[in-house]
Amino acid sequence: MQPRRFLGITVMPEYVQVEGIERVLDNLVRMGATAVTTSPYVMELADARTGSREPPDDAGAGQVRLLDRPLWGRRELFVRTAPSFVPERKLYQGLRYQPAEATDLTRKQGLLVGDFLRAAQGRHLKTYLQVQAAIPPGYRVQFGGPVEADQPRLPDGRVPPRRLARNGSLASPAIRDYEHALIRDLCRAYPDVDGYRFDWPEYPPYFLDDVFLDFSDPARDAARRLDFNFERMRNEAGALYKLLHGGLTDTHLNTWLDGDGGRFTLLTRLLNHPGLADWLRFKARLSDELLEGFRRILTQAAGVKKELIAHAFPPPFSLASGIDFARVGRRANGIAVKLYTMHWSMMLRFYGDVLVKANPKLTERLLVRFLVRLFDIADDDGLPRLADYGYPEPNVAHPAGLQAQARKITLAQREAGTTPVYALAHGYGRADDFRRRLESAWRASGQKVWINRYGYLSDEKMKIVGEVCR
Repeated sequence: MQPRRFLGITVMPEYVQVEGIERVLDNLVRMGATAVTTSPYVMELADARTGSREPPDDAGAGQVRLLDRPLWGRRELFVRTAPSFVPERKLYQGLRYQPAEATDLTRKQGLLVGDFLRAAQGRHLKTYLQVQAAIPPGYRVQFGGPVEADQPRLPDGRVPPRRLARNGSLASPAIRDYEHALIRDLCRAYPDVDGYRFDWPEYPPYFLDDVFLDFSDPARDAARRLDFNFERMRNEAGALYKLLHGGLTDTHLNTWLDGDGGRFTLLTRLLNHPGLADWLRFKARLSDELLEGFRRILTQAAGVKKELIAHAFPPPFSLASGIDFARVGRRANGIAVKLYTMHWSMMLRFYGDVLVKANPKLTERLLVRFLVRLFDIADDDGLPRLADYGYPEPNVAHPAGLQAQARKITLAQREAGTTPVYALAHGYGRADDFRRRLESAWRASGQKVWINRYGYLSDEKMKIVGEVCR
């Protein structure tokens, strides 16, 4: 049964450390929240050599981003983390990946996470833990990543030289085994939470190279087991990669900008190149298997009522990332579809810069229109130049159409069937633009929204959330 009204807020543990349990919960209740998510770590200040930037710099593009709610008096800083619990080492015995060590920070402040979750339940909020689906040790996105053997690879065997997400191969048995142990460990350490949110159970397509994953050895083994023709997929994906990196012309772009939106061209290409269709299906099978394993272990460790919420890129990005909403709907209690509009602008710029450099004869205005249409991020033809896109600064409205945002939620829900699709809205950006985006998400999702994250919710934005979502 779909919830009639749902408002969840992601609150990273550092805000509990800095603002205190009661102040954070007072703010959540004031906004009308019905649920809260946090993660199983605690944080402390570091420097540029020993820590990572907060907020994350998103492969350098997000360095313009600043927190709305300061941490230790700062809107940007460098930090390091430690688990908020002491891992049960025997659960990980013999595994390639091991949990992060508990430290003095764990012992001094780790109990705050459990205290916060219990206090939230005392305020009648549902509680969730968010972990990474394929980035061991899994507590937080910036800290961790796969070893060489588990790196996802391009058709020619290379690891992409630039990545934003540190996801490993979804096909890696070593990563899956670690994640299963982590789920069991968290169910032991935090038995009373209502559920778990898994971030990036897919191949996040932030860069053009990310679209062309995964042709690693673990993926080859999985293709053989799942009866996919790995070499045909690799050869046809490799040919498309080559076309985009030196063979793309205005004629190619124009076929996607005519009256039918390129549907005939797309269907013809898939009919003539079945390896491409298989490759997209293969990624979806890997994501599905990953989530099936999570669901099975979660049920074994904590029972069938423990919720599993999967994060997902929205359509049409989901076709490249490996998310099949119908499949995910069979595994998950809900799907949180990301409306991270500042990333869409950044991604358009990332893709466009690569394509222009590789194909210098392309007409830039034509390329931008093509990417806007391909991503479906505008309610018109979008802005005219690549320079108009990038990571928006905090006081700049995000160049994404409200109808386009709503379409993505509607399409995902249609595919997911009766499984609830939540709009995962982002708090980053100008307050008036945030209001418009939140109103659109609230309507399109049937009043089922998660907001990422508390650190971008100024007092003004908190007031907006209360006005829109009550």
